[in-house]
Amino acid sequence: MRIHRSLALLIATGVSASCTEVADPASLDAPDLTVAADHMDGLYKVHGNGDYVITLGDGTEIVSRFDMNVLQTSATGGARGTFRHRLTFFGDLVDFSGVVTCMTVDPIEGRAWIGGVIHKNRSVRESFATGEIFQPGKDIWFRVLDGEVQGGIQDRSTFVGFEGGAGIITSAEYCDTRPWPDANARTNPVVRGRLALTER
Repeated sequence: MRIHRSLALLIATGVSASCTEVADPASLDAPDLTVAADHMDGLYKVHGNGDYVITLGDGTEIVSRFDMNVLQTSATGGARGTFRHRLTFFGDLVDFSGVVTCMTVDPIEGRAWIGGVIHKNRSVRESFATGEIFQPGKDIWFRVLDGEVQGGIQDRSTFVGFEGGAGIITSAEYCDTRPWPDANARTNPVVRGRLALTER
């Protein structure tokens, strides 16, 4: 019960969670990551795939798999693209894919805040499969760090957050307020693959 509350808190606050047991990707629908790569000065894109590790309060490590391909479409935060985050939490799949509606960036620090709506919820764990805020069409968000921008440190990502997490209600609010605790707190290191924040 204590471990489940830890995961719920991580997800509610947009912190990544990962598992030592990862669902076989061959058994999951691949996300649609086809986004036009047209060049636009002054705007950014975030793309990549791999695994990041979440460490729970009791030291348990969970591996989460991510795929993302996001293009900023306006300097005010408009964006398009797709993403997917999934992990296996003590035998139960927690799996969300989304369609992007906003992204704001801090190119100096290599940070991006990405929000959208849930496209598919493939979760098996009941607490993430049945709640109203976890259903298709509801807002969902996360944030990432391109470590290359900060001199080659590890890339980092959170898991996804939902309506009400940390007092945030909408994806637009998340992108506008750009929460980022000190010292990259509540983000998780990418241990396989990578993500990149680059100009379009």
